[in-house]
Amino acid sequence: MSQHVPSAWYADFFTELPNEFWRRAAAPQATAADVAFVQDRLGLAPGSRLLDVPCGSGRHSLALAAAGHRVTGVDLSAEAAGHARRAAAEQGADVEFVVADMRDIPRTGDFDAVLCLGNSFGYLEPADLTVFVAAAAAALRPGGGLVVDFNATAETVLPGFTGQDRVMRTGDITVEAATEYDVAASRLLSRYTFVRGGERLTATAVHHVYTSGHLGAMLRDGGFTDVTLYGGPDGAPYTVGSDRLLITARRA
Repeated sequence: MSQHVPSAWYADFFTELPNEFWRRAAAPQATAADVAFVQDRLGLAPGSRLLDVPCGSGRHSLALAAAGHRVTGVDLSAEAAGHARRAAAEQGADVEFVVADMRDIPRTGDFDAVLCLGNSFGYLEPADLTVFVAAAAAALRPGGGLVVDFNATAETVLPGFTGQDRVMRTGDITVEAATEYDVAASRLLSRYTFVRGGERLTATAVHHVYTSGHLGAMLRDGGFTDVTLYGGPDGAPYTVGSDRLLITARRA
């Protein structure tokens, strides 16, 4: 697999076919568990103002709106945002969906929480990620909450890493995935081939890998406090080998 992947790979990756695959793959019970985690761990009051970034096709935004919150979703994929708007209209949900880079979120200082769900925290180059962290802090009111969802933490990825190829199917979409670990740059390179009927799309995704300690330090340096690590939405502690990391924090 070539390691020469554009730093802004995500700008072109999330077209209709990949988006449709992940829309189908996301189980409703998983979304419900994430929403319960966000509400419980951040202690959200009814009607809280939330920023979901990047929001993808809107599954968390819509569920949080259905729970009574005021939600703004931001995503760079126009296809995903369009799907989210149509779903909101069908459900009668009052959610604003904005097409923008995750670093270009409104720094209004009045959101009650910023949510970075769906494992997108590692998309950006390290220097750009610090820009996003600062933007998230600036979007929040003092004491506002942050949730980061990430499964490319070193403690998750590296124990027993083999890079074994995978084949995933949902309905008439088949995805072949080959992943390698780029030691020099501490990142995962995942080459996907999406097939649906006569359609075939090959694209590479990048996840920069960080230790959990590095992530905590990055958040504290970016203006957050009360950084807490969980191994999943059930509130289990994060440990070596956990499949997923969920971080909560507060704007200082």
